[in-house]
Amino acid sequence: MRAGRKNIRTLAFLGAFVAGMGGLAYASVPLYEIFCRVTGYGGTTQVAAAESNQVVERTLKIRFDSNVNPALGWAFDPVLRSMDLKVGENALAFYQAENETDDVIVGTATFNVTPDKAGLYFNKVECFCFTEQVLKPGQRVDMPVSFFIDPSIVEDPNLDDVTTITLSYTFFRAEDQSAAERIEQAGLRAGGDGRANTVDQRTN
Repeated sequence: MRAGRKNIRTLAFLGAFVAGMGGLAYASVPLYEIFCRVTGYGGTTQVAAAESNQVVERTLKIRFDSNVNPALGWAFDPVLRSMDLKVGENALAFYQAENETDDVIVGTATFNVTPDKAGLYFNKVECFCFTEQVLKPGQRVDMPVSFFIDPSIVEDPNLDDVTTITLSYTFFRAEDQSAAERIEQAGLRAGGDGRANTVDQRTN
């Protein structure tokens, strides 16, 4: 009997341990995202509520990089490869995406900057990466990102050696393709060919 009770207690402990680890793993994802946003860890950029109102006499080169997961089936490139920008100056850049498949597809973009330590000072005001993008077959769109470099970067001696910051995006096929399915169904009901000149957006 004692051995039986011991086994039950052991199983109960193991069950509680596994459940606790599962809960921790589930919670760790949003906690990690918050940590990255606050610290700029891993080149995570910041989100600004408004544009910059201060410009300082330090110029940085901003490079634009693009990558696409092969499963997406899109072409994705920056319209401009680089720009010279004063710290605190508000800027607008564009990326261009084209759906090269015969299907409506929902895409989502991840992003970071290099060097990683610059992430804390790279502020986005608006960005196509804030929403999922839905492209119809053959559809090509320009995707804007408005940003500035926080003037407080000049007060951080750890950033004195930085002359170039690279903003990089990678587009993936979104796990949830329900928006694409709705568009395809609407196109079939309307008898259309599923093509359009505008992009539909869906918030994450």
